[in-house]
Amino acid sequence: MTTTAPETTMTDAAPGAAEASAPRTPDAPVARRARRSPVDVGLTVWSVLVFLFLFAPIIVILVYSFNNGRLLIAWNEFGFEPYRALWEKPAVRDAVAVSLRTGAIAAVLATLLGTLAGIALARKPGKWALWFIGLLLLVSVTPEIVDAVALLPWLVFLGQDAGLSIFNDGTVRLVVGHSLFSTAVVTYIVRARLVGLDAQLEEASADLYARPFTTFRRVTLPLAMPAVLAGLLLSFTLSLDNTVVAAFVQVSGSTPWPVYVLSALRGGLRPEIAAVSTVMLLLTLAALALVAVVLKRAGDSATQIARTMSGG
Repeated sequence: MTTTAPETTMTDAAPGAAEASAPRTPDAPVARRARRSPVDVGLTVWSVLVFLFLFAPIIVILVYSFNNGRLLIAWNEFGFEPYRALWEKPAVRDAVAVSLRTGAIAAVLATLLGTLAGIALARKPGKWALWFIGLLLLVSVTPEIVDAVALLPWLVFLGQDAGLSIFNDGTVRLVVGHSLFSTAVVTYIVRARLVGLDAQLEEASADLYARPFTTFRRVTLPLAMPAVLAGLLLSFTLSLDNTVVAAFVQVSGSTPWPVYVLSALRGGLRPEIAAVSTVMLLLTLAALALVAVVLKRAGDSATQIARTMSGG
């Protein structure tokens, strides 16, 4: 009689046997955050300080625009009285209206002249282009005080000696003075836009016997339209900020907002000046944001948007 040993199964084995026989995997390495060097920390702190230095005055003017006190620098209580002055005080309302009206007209005039000049520089280059760009650079780098001193006797001559009474109007004088620099800016922007685009579409239009004006209206202008709109909005914002030229060429009854602020310094700045400055700041930021949106919808990258807005 033979006996057989009982068969053992894995279930009959001790519970720890399977665990002992299974290979142990090493623990996964714990990701450690790299320590920042003192140089990186110093650069971060320095960047924050630079931003505070640049934007702290803007934050202060935003806060003090809600000051119900008599003077801007003397805080009294929080309120909206400075913003109500936009409608209640005729002097403030008229100054803001003059600035907005002048900015709109100057922007349209500068956009019209700058668009034509930019298209000509991009599509019809030649020896004249170098001289023309040199003149544009001269307009761009000339100090505003020089432009103002030169414009004043010139406009007086045209309005009084030459008998052109239109140049005696304050709005016309402001539009002429504000559109000089803006025209150069629009020219740079439109030229930068078209130089980066191929002219094959315009050549194909000419091959299909389209007239030059039809090619311009249906091909060239739509290609340049994002830059044209960008130049229009930038011209408007530049006109709102033009102080030196406006102080020289303005006449009684057409005082723009920057000149009104300068004249208010003698009697002390009031909170409504901070309120209107805040509104002007918001208009400027909205215009710049709209410029970026227009160029973005046209397919430009962030680098191209920056290059177009700077005219590079």
